[in-house]
Amino acid sequence: MSRTVYVNGSYLPEEEATVSVFDRGFLMADGVYEVTTVIDGKLIDFDGHFTRLQRSLTELDITNPMDRDAWLEVHRQLVAQNGLDQGMIYLQVTRGAPGDRDFIFPDPETTAPTVVLFTQSNPALVDSPKAKKGIKVIAIEDIRWGRRDIKTVQLLYPSMGKMMAIKAGCDDAWMVQDGAVTEGTSNNAYIIKDGRIITRALSNDILHGITRAAVLRFAREAQMQVEERNFTLEEAKAADEAFVTSASTFVMPVVEIDGATLGAGVPGPLALRLREIYIEESRKAAL
Repeated sequence: MSRTVYVNGSYLPEEEATVSVFDRGFLMADGVYEVTTVIDGKLIDFDGHFTRLQRSLTELDITNPMDRDAWLEVHRQLVAQNGLDQGMIYLQVTRGAPGDRDFIFPDPETTAPTVVLFTQSNPALVDSPKAKKGIKVIAIEDIRWGRRDIKTVQLLYPSMGKMMAIKAGCDDAWMVQDGAVTEGTSNNAYIIKDGRIITRALSNDILHGITRAAVLRFAREAQMQVEERNFTLEEAKAADEAFVTSASTFVMPVVEIDGATLGAGVPGPLALRLREIYIEESRKAAL
């Protein structure tokens, strides 16, 4: 049975969904995206993702094609029509398809944004086998453009980074700039030392993670110490624990960084506790 997807106002079987060859998302990576988690058929942190979507679109001067309630209705329809219990909803908004290729932005009065949404089922999202054993990461140079705070569809280098990690027998890569870790290929990065959670402060250098914001809030509410500052790769290798956060992994423990084993080489107690808290609190607030 095929999925039902959403394309420019219509709900369609995935095999019938099409986008123009002149779409600027395809030709120029001129678009943004969001991924919202679904647990128990409900949306996690929807409003955070909507707010960040609005910010990303504004930064690129793309008109938001729908208001908050319309976006919410599309998400809920896709959950219902696909019977989604655990997984994600991916949305992408591009500057549209002006009918030809040009570096100049098309007139928004005559070229509407392209809107695509689809579901991805993941029955093991909450009870993740990887979370029980932890992941291994390698370090790579961060050579992305300078506006990483905008959630654009420019994902080639992060994809290459994941492939570098797989070729090295690991799960993911952490990117490093001027000696300091910025973030993972599709997640925010953290280390834990002497009970302190350390992660890079918000700036244009990293994505302003929705899961990041929730996890740090829960950590502070649980009286955990949080430091938002740069940390070096060497600091990371000497950490007691480490983890990453994202909408698709929640809190994922890291047990090895660039060949250096952290602690006993198994997920640490603080990372595991944060994962439990995040899932528990997110379920309570789900829409």
